[in-house]
Order: sequence, then structure tokens, then C-alpha cells
Amino acid sequence: MPDPGRCCEESLLSARQILDALEKTFSGAVTLVVSCFPRGSTQIVQPGKVSRSLLRSYSREFYAEDRPTWQAIIHKKPLDERSIWDGVAGGFEQSRYYRQFMEPMELAHVAVAPLSHPVLPGYAGAVHVYRTADQGGFSASDLSHLARLTRQYDQAIETSHPGWQGRSTMSWSWMRRPPGRQYILDAHLRPVLADPPMSTLEDRVREQMLRHARQTLGRLNGQGYSNDRVCFPDSRGDLWLFRAVAYAKYPALSDGPIIFYCLQPDCKEWSAVRASDVQADQELQRLVPAMHFMHREFGKGPTLNYIAKTADLSPFHFHRRFTELWGITPKHFLLECQITAAKTHMALGDKNLVEIAQSCGFAHQSHFTSRFKQAVGLTPTGWRKLADELRPLR
Repeated sequence: MPDPGRCCEESLLSARQILDALEKTFSGAVTLVVSCFPRGSTQIVQPGKVSRSLLRSYSREFYAEDRPTWQAIIHKKPLDERSIWDGVAGGFEQSRYYRQFMEPMELAHVAVAPLSHPVLPGYAGAVHVYRTADQGGFSASDLSHLARLTRQYDQAIETSHPGWQGRSTMSWSWMRRPPGRQYILDAHLRPVLADPPMSTLEDRVREQMLRHARQTLGRLNGQGYSNDRVCFPDSRGDLWLFRAVAYAKYPALSDGPIIFYCLQPDCKEWSAVRASDVQADQELQRLVPAMHFMHREFGKGPTLNYIAKTADLSPFHFHRRFTELWGITPKHFLLECQITAAKTHMALGDKNLVEIAQSCGFAHQSHFTSRFKQAVGLTPTGWRKLADELRPLR
């Protein structure tokens, strides 16, 4: 039987080799991997040697101007700057992305190809390749090579995460997930992304999302930013947890305001992230071991002070950056771990509620019941009944 750890390392090496192949294929070019995150934005995640100034510039401001990533995701094919900015007033040369992000680094051409999920399931991304004016633009053959290598990169990332494999056999029927994880609406409540369609959401969840979007975008009043953790109950009373992030301006996707609804990953998906998945950002890398620690030790109720020490940060700085970069607070991540473990025990029927409360780090059964209902929308007993009803759907 193959060793999963060894398979993981071999697949990871393949991903590195594919990045090397990209750099060799486009000799002298700057190559980046960008991923969407459940915080309503994108992030440069590869390679580890990316310029610190480029990373800071992108993270602080130009993620909202990153039309290449979103056009690749929307069109699902490789594109160059001509097709990326086709139909946009002023075109590529007059775009802020070119004039203030690329031009200062003497970059004149960009090609991009989509990735399925560079870091987290359901959160797409793209490979960017940049050239100088002397190196010239990208030919049809270049785009074909880029498409082939990004397909290989997708496959390598998929096989390097054993936790992503066979999820349908691992997951209980209660771990229901819609086809998409990210829904983006414009000021007219029209989907910015056609895939996945809003129709894949249950009617009640979709109606609540549209109502929330109308209210939130109305409050922006042409300026500002909004970031909320929202729960929408479905027809059974089960809560769906989203990070709702609204922008008054997000030029990469729209001329007006938009709002992201990011379905939060489950704790197994969070804990599958490795420091090597986000090599470009040292701060994200530093937070990954803390996430793994919380996933292992949630039943012991670790304090924020103790968790922050694993990242060698002050509790205040750890909490602030963890929340900003991952889109979830440490407290909510720990609760997600507790609730998932409790659901697993209830579905298995291997513990009573008192034992579940103790093993999952709750103070006592009534504390468990109140926190569970707050997080899930149902009491433990009500949820277990729902899980039993869903079991034949497995």
C-alpha cells in the first residue's frame, strides 16, 4: 500500500517542478500563482522568491485591480493582455494595473491561465506570466504551453492533498456543500461570476443572500468597505456560514460596488493547508502551524495567548493578522473544529451528549447545547434527527 506522506511529498515536488518548467518555458519572465481566499480577495501564493515589494504592493492595493486573475477564472482559458482588457475603456495601456503595478517594475506584457484551487477547495486562482517590452508579447503557442503547464499544476496540487481525495467517501451526508464556494454580486444584484450559478443554492438561502446584499450595498453609499460573518438558515433550519465582503470599488470585476459571499471551508479543508502552499507570503506561512495546532488541540481549549506563542506573535497581532489573512477569527476556527467533531460523534452514535461535550472542549453539556444551536441553528438532538433523515442520501 503506498505511503500517503511520500505520495504527498512526490506530488508537491511535481508542483515545484511545474513552476520551474513555467520559468524555463518563459525564460526571463516573472511567474506568479494567485489564489482566491475566503476573505473576499486574492493573494499571491507562489513562488517563494517573489519580490517583497511586489507582494506588498499587490496585497495592500492591487488585488482589487487584478483583472487578469478574474478574467482567467471567468473565461476558463489562457488570455493575454489584449483579450483581458478587450472592451474596457482605455484598454490595457491606460489601466491602473499596468501603469501603477506593472510599469514601475518594467513589465509590459502579461498572460494568465486559470487554476481550479491552488490552496483551498472551491477557491480558484490563476498563473500569471509577465514579460518586459524587450521580451515581447505572448503568441498563441505561448498560451498553449501555459494552458498545458497549468493543467499539470492543477493535477499536482490535487494529488498533493490526500484530504481532498475521495471526499465523497469520507464525508458524511450532513457535510453538504453546494457546487460553488464563492458568489459575487454587483450593485444590481446580478452575478458577476456565472459559475456556479445562483440557482445551485437552495431558494431560502439565495433569497436571504439577495436581501442581505441589497441592504449592505445600499449602506456603502458609493464609498467604503464592509466585512461581515453571516449565517443563512436553509429550509431545514441548518445554518450556512458565509463571509460577506462588500467593496464600493473593485475595478478588477466591476465599475461599481460588488459583494462577495464566501462559504467558509470546513475545519478539515482549513487544516489541509500547508506552509508550502503559500510560499510567497512569509506571514501566511507563519500562521499555518498555528492553524494545525488549533485543529489538533481544540478539545483542550487552548487560549489565545498559548496559540499565539506557536507563531511567536503577540496575542493582539496574531488575532488581527490571522483574521485579516484567512477571513476567520481564531475563536471561530476553534468553534468550527469543535462543532465538526461533535457532528461526527453524533452521526457515528459512539458517544452520548455529555461525553461529546467533554471530548470536544465544551465546559459542560448545556454549554455545548447552547454553542451548537448558535453555530448550527439546531439543537444537538434536532440536528441528529436531520442527519438521520439525510443518511439515505449518502
